[in-house]
Amino acid sequence: MLEALQAKDELNSVIKTRVEKACLLMDNDIPLYPNDFRRDSEIQAIWDQCGDMDGEDFENTDVQFTIAGRVVSYRSFGKVTFFHMQDRSGNIQVYAARDELGPDEYQLFKKTDIGDIVGVTGSLFRTKTGELTVKTRHFQLVTKSMRPLPEKYHGLKDVETRYRQRYVDLIVTPRTKEIFQARTAIIRELRTILDEKGFMEVETPMMQAIPGGATAKPFETHHNAMDMKLYMRIAPELYLKRLLVGGFERVYEINRNFRNEGMDTQHNPEFTMLEFYWAYADFMDLMDLTEEIFSRVAKKVTGDTVVPYQGEMIDLSPGAWTRLPFHESLEKIGGVSPEVYTDYDKCAALVKEKGEKIIKGEKLGKLQAKLFDLLVEPRLVQPHFIYHYPTDISPLSRRNEDNPDITDRFELFMTGRELANAFSELNDPVDQRGRFEVQVQEKEAGDEEAHFMDEDYVRALEYGMPPAAGQGIGIDRLVMLLTDSASIREVILFPLLRPEVG
Repeated sequence: MLEALQAKDELNSVIKTRVEKACLLMDNDIPLYPNDFRRDSEIQAIWDQCGDMDGEDFENTDVQFTIAGRVVSYRSFGKVTFFHMQDRSGNIQVYAARDELGPDEYQLFKKTDIGDIVGVTGSLFRTKTGELTVKTRHFQLVTKSMRPLPEKYHGLKDVETRYRQRYVDLIVTPRTKEIFQARTAIIRELRTILDEKGFMEVETPMMQAIPGGATAKPFETHHNAMDMKLYMRIAPELYLKRLLVGGFERVYEINRNFRNEGMDTQHNPEFTMLEFYWAYADFMDLMDLTEEIFSRVAKKVTGDTVVPYQGEMIDLSPGAWTRLPFHESLEKIGGVSPEVYTDYDKCAALVKEKGEKIIKGEKLGKLQAKLFDLLVEPRLVQPHFIYHYPTDISPLSRRNEDNPDITDRFELFMTGRELANAFSELNDPVDQRGRFEVQVQEKEAGDEEAHFMDEDYVRALEYGMPPAAGQGIGIDRLVMLLTDSASIREVILFPLLRPEVG
């Protein structure tokens, strides 16, 4: 507590000094936040154009650049000053001398603090150590920073502070910026692949009268003008499949979803999914497409289809993926014999032995899924398609034609977690109504994540939906994989946090 108070006192002292300095600048008619500075180059463009030139090259040319950026280091030696500035593209050293700027402009320069945003016009040279440097001929304060940045070599140590003050984290932590640049590249490549294959990007409601498309507890809200309860969407699935009914045969949405569930390194209540639906295809077609998507995105973003993740090398090359039926995975990977997982009482006993609760009326498929989560999923490090899930836990999936107790569905696992869920879509309205009715019974029995009845969706199926396959891919977890990030909070710009106290 004492250290925290001392740190706060030190911060207040620094802020007071900066405010006093700002007042002096205003007294001299120097604006703190002007909007008249225009640059002609970004820093990376200077490196691209002149990074290989030597000192003699600069002596024979007088090319000038006008750049702007944030001061991230500062060293003054009386009549000369060096600092580093960075913009969105990169970082470069800047040099200023009183004899060249003149005393008035140099005094303004001397009032610069780390964190200020400044504009500089100058030519290039190399210092005695060979560092490419801008020699300042004109200097302007663009934005005054009233708060100090974290100390250069330590940055933001506290993880929660990094997430809460992401704007500072982006300034002082190069890796953070790289993660979110990679995230943008990943989403761009996903769009490129689906657009190439004839999919149309669409938008569906984020507030829904009936939440559907997944088994999850929704967030509730209220529309005052219509005096009606609404839910933040848990998935866009049922609206996207309505579009299949309407004749859009290949659709996708990169969507924000909201689920009122716990938070850990893999879960955030607000998250991003890619969902796409493909008429006249089945879940096996989606396995092939998924291998192509992941390998292409990895190659585009990382340069390889084998990527490092938390000490493991994950092989995303097409053809390197394992395909294994759900019940077979319980036996081969989870070590659960068929005589246990096919017997309700024995399966329930094992679930309880592993410390999991059982809700009254839970079906055998639900119990098997709990065993899978405990005994199989954590062991799936390399890419695994686990397919033919029990019908009990797949309310929107098409039944397998040879065995109605399982569905033509798969989930994609790697690094011990799920990254995608897909299935051949159920388009029989009678079967769908029956599945919804079972879900309603489970909700009444206490399952808060069970599906609602959706009469309009059943009506849509009654008009006829073509046979189709659909898939959801977790964007956040894909970014985690391709940036070697251990926590989902590392790849969400502003993850949900508790309010600050004090």
